[in-house]
Amino acid sequence: MKSYVFRTMIEPDDPKGYHGFVPLLSGVHTCGNTIAEVKKNLREAIRCHVQGLQKDGEPIPQEKDVLETVQVFQEEDFRHTYA
Repeated sequence: MKSYVFRTMIEPDDPKGYHGFVPLLSGVHTCGNTIAEVKKNLREAIRCHVQGLQKDGEPIPQEKDVLETVQVFQEEDFRHTYA
């Protein structure tokens, strides 16, 4: 049986709770009061999204197709000089 891996991101949501999304699956976002709730909601959102892709005959994206980078900035990089 084939396995699929999807990276998920969970962030604090203002003023309370958490926001979760799946970078590889455009439009897959959810929220919840706890991290556990967001993880559960993400699982269901991913399942629904992938089922929709399958129904439409679209390929299921794979994490191996993604290039992830991290950008590092120094405070001075954000200083703006006005001419």
